[in-house]
Amino acid sequence: MVNTSRRRFLATSATCAATALPWHAAAASAYPDKSVRVIVPFPAGGTTDVVARLAMQKLGEITGQSFVVDNKGGANGVIGSELAARAAPDGYTLLMNTAGAQALSPVLYKTGYEALASFEPISHLCDVGFVVIARKDLPVNSMQELIAMAKQGRPLSASSGSSMISLITEQFKKVVEVPGIVNAQYKGTGAQMQAVVAGEVDFSFDSFTSVEMIRAGKVKALAVLLPQRAPAFAQVPTLRELGVSGMDFSSWSGLLAPKGTPQEIVGYLAQQMDRIMQMPDVMARLAGYNYLPRRSTPQEFGRLIAADHERWKRVVKETGITLG
Repeated sequence: MVNTSRRRFLATSATCAATALPWHAAAASAYPDKSVRVIVPFPAGGTTDVVARLAMQKLGEITGQSFVVDNKGGANGVIGSELAARAAPDGYTLLMNTAGAQALSPVLYKTGYEALASFEPISHLCDVGFVVIARKDLPVNSMQELIAMAKQGRPLSASSGSSMISLITEQFKKVVEVPGIVNAQYKGTGAQMQAVVAGEVDFSFDSFTSVEMIRAGKVKALAVLLPQRAPAFAQVPTLRELGVSGMDFSSWSGLLAPKGTPQEIVGYLAQQMDRIMQMPDVMARLAGYNYLPRRSTPQEFGRLIAADHERWKRVVKETGITLG
């Protein structure tokens, strides 16, 4: 069944875009009339996959068509992102991506896509914060004590399971002047967190998804990397509170389309994402994962991507790190 309000929205969009190519208007007026592929450039079960499946299920219910999540993991999100960038710009291939793969990977690697020029931003859907976790038997109970231990020359190691976490670790070493901390590389953020649980490393900058391990007492939470305290970690100070500047970091998930996708389709999808992110059950599900729901226009999301891309350029230059 075709949603009546959706037809009215697309008809209005087509009228306003009178200068668009005729096939664009024709494509938009019937969109979607078949299933849509939504590439997630990471394995199933991660943050972006969870957000994609939740949002696309709702979008399918609204449109009466299937929005099929297709996990194409590998190379820090580059493989799936390149695949999406090469797809036909007709609205039937979309990309659910993260700050790391979208804004950072093109800085670090030779990618077949650009952070913004290769895509049409649709909507910023949620943010995921980072928390400093330490192994439970490390003899510190605060971030200040961890930094003091490092400054005293105590050998310390931190696990990194992605390019972004590795850069955050290097930035921390630079900001607090503790170059001796070993940045131990792991395959994936799951392995990164398990390395702290198992005591293989001393600490890590992990996503808020580690909250259950913290509550279970398997690791300690020392600080969060957001400007303000997070609801999930109300008793945990921010690094900014502790006087550590330049360490406000988070990741995001957002929806994009290949460059050249008709603006009528981009606008329609943005409208529906805004609607979906206000649904009480969606907000409750995201809160259960400690994800922070967001809403945006395509233009606002584009500005976020551009700003993140420029920031990561600066961080890469300041740390001098090369990963590929």
